[in-house]
Amino acid sequence: MQKPGSLPMRLDFERGRILLGATWRAMRRGLGSGRVFAATVLFGCLFVQWLDAAPVQLMRTRAFDFYQYLKPRTPPATPLVAIADIDERSLDTYGQWPWPRTRIAELVATLEDAGAAVIGFDVVFAEPDRTSPEFVSRSVTGLDDATIDHLLELPRNDDILAEAIADARVVLGHAVATAPSPGPIESGTRPVSVNMIGPVPDFLPKFPGLTHNLPEIEAVASGVGLFSLLSEADGIVRRIPAAALIGDSVYPALTMELLRVVAERPSIDIRATREAGVDALRVHPHVIPTDRFGRLWVYFAPRDIRRYYSIADILSGAVGAHELENRIVLVGSSATGLFDLRATPLEPVAPGVEVHAQALDMILTEEFIYRPDWVRAAEIMVTFLAGILVVVLVPRIGAVTAIVTGTGAMGAVVLLSWLLFADRGILIDASWPLFTTVLVFVMLVVSHYVREQHEKRQIRVAFSQYLSPAVVEQLADQNEPLQLGGATREMTMLFCDIRGFTAISESYRDNPQQLTELVSQVLTPLSAAVLEHRGTIDKYIGDCVMAFWNAPLPDAEHRGHACDAALEMVAAVDRVNREHPREEVGPIRVGVGINSGTVVVGNMGSEMRFDYSVLGDAVNLAARLEAQTKVYGVGILVGEDTAAVLGDEFRLLELDRIIVKGKSEGVRIFGLFDSADGDAETFHALRETTAAMLAAYRGRCWDEARDLARQLRAMPGMPTGYPTLMLERIDEYRKNPPPEDWNGAYVATTK
Repeated sequence: MQKPGSLPMRLDFERGRILLGATWRAMRRGLGSGRVFAATVLFGCLFVQWLDAAPVQLMRTRAFDFYQYLKPRTPPATPLVAIADIDERSLDTYGQWPWPRTRIAELVATLEDAGAAVIGFDVVFAEPDRTSPEFVSRSVTGLDDATIDHLLELPRNDDILAEAIADARVVLGHAVATAPSPGPIESGTRPVSVNMIGPVPDFLPKFPGLTHNLPEIEAVASGVGLFSLLSEADGIVRRIPAAALIGDSVYPALTMELLRVVAERPSIDIRATREAGVDALRVHPHVIPTDRFGRLWVYFAPRDIRRYYSIADILSGAVGAHELENRIVLVGSSATGLFDLRATPLEPVAPGVEVHAQALDMILTEEFIYRPDWVRAAEIMVTFLAGILVVVLVPRIGAVTAIVTGTGAMGAVVLLSWLLFADRGILIDASWPLFTTVLVFVMLVVSHYVREQHEKRQIRVAFSQYLSPAVVEQLADQNEPLQLGGATREMTMLFCDIRGFTAISESYRDNPQQLTELVSQVLTPLSAAVLEHRGTIDKYIGDCVMAFWNAPLPDAEHRGHACDAALEMVAAVDRVNREHPREEVGPIRVGVGINSGTVVVGNMGSEMRFDYSVLGDAVNLAARLEAQTKVYGVGILVGEDTAAVLGDEFRLLELDRIIVKGKSEGVRIFGLFDSADGDAETFHALRETTAAMLAAYRGRCWDEARDLARQLRAMPGMPTGYPTLMLERIDEYRKNPPPEDWNGAYVATTK
């Protein structure tokens, strides 16, 4: 058994161990420890699933990747989208990127002549062309004035590109800025082509700014869209935003803008509500399913190299006009040096422009994959039902039968998920329900092992840290496990609290270790006083000790033993002040409240966590009395139910009748004084004078009561705080008399 001195320092650990043992026994008697433990794991997994935390998202997206690997989208016989590829051969032919805008203008004109339905750029022309004649005239040294004048007369490369774009159907690209811009958000010269039906939802992806094209180029384009791709947490691109918020405006994605221009529609329709997010997206004639954040899942097909055309071949005429006729042509790069490479569910490395092409193919063929709004609730319900079945059935039907049954049930869930994907394109996650079910089953097995290990623990080990030795021995003789429930019994409760602990704590804010040492020095003798007088320490509440008498062992003299313990507590604190003086906080003082009454004692709490404690109105009154000690200026206050039974061996002095906070009826309170403080004759005189003062006070004889209170203040053995308090009340009642039905009880305004 540990010494009482170690109790405060090890309180949290020991009580945790006590409650753990109690919990295991309660679970064995009730649902069983394994079921409760597994149910806790189940609800933890459900909470994580409800939060849609990163582990859930990762498992779900990997499962959907596997589905696409097993059944990728079937590409059309002839690719509907072509890619004018800035490949390695094009870079070898025309030099490093960026090329002169005249080269881009030539490409636009060639594609237009080839009959391209629309041309989309997966690049942005944000800065003026440095190969333009005006730049050359300033950057090349040694030119004569005539040459410079001639260069300045030539058209700018950017104007040539703008003219080519004006003669074709071209959708330019915007790049989003992921870092805040130092100034206001800049936008292009074209109006935003998004028609919001309903409020702009906060769910759309937000970016602080964008990088747009030169105004003269952007002004003549048929449309402008965001081409930036956002990878998932694992670096794989699975979804693309249909639109995004830049400042207060909604900007369409490049994919959506290309579809709008092809369909010759004035706008893209997005229907949304502020609460639910994006509800529907329409680019006539296509209705495109998205999630509430306005993102669409891309159903990938194996990369079709037939859609790639080297720009070197396009400009040289090697690509026949019929090959690009009536097709959407994306201008992008597959060259490694341009760093536009992405990971997709089917490929670890793919050109970024490929994602846009795949999304366009998917929409044009209307082979969508999507997650309806109801699937998340369905997934949570499947997880809950599967987990509950495991928790309920495994302990009953055995592990082998449970494994066979569970495997069949989860196999059916996985099969249903696969069939919905393969036949309907609906994405329902079976990975997290499967993971949770397996984890719950494992926890049942583990908890069974843990329960067996803890069954041999004796109650003596659990309770020896905070009960008296006699109580521990009695509990150790009981072979019954701890369980909820209690018995009604007449008991005495005690609360002891360190006065001014907040100010003391503040004095040690820079050295909390010394504060811990101080609390230990005080609580150790306080605890010893309770145990020495046959009490039970219920709990420590910060710097407060709660104890009770007459349970679990019967104690016919529980009131007297509680008072003896209280007097010993006050004396012990005085010894601590003498042995460990602390100038920084001054002497330590405590307040003690004692009350007796009928309460319920036993294992209180919940089925998962309980403790041996007491409940009842008498307990609350004891706590209120402890708080009133600082009001009345005495160290110990005793309730009338306790004082009524005590004999003359205790020096009890009636101080008042009060109505404590939370009560409606008044109770008499008594101060308890140590017999060593003065002789019996002096205390008798003190008692007589106090009784006379209270009689005058309750009889509304204010002058007489005031005179007697002044006498009390001068009498030896009387704490000065109490007479001063009564004088203040008497003066107040002289000015503002109490109501006619006043019975002398004072309503306490503090706990």
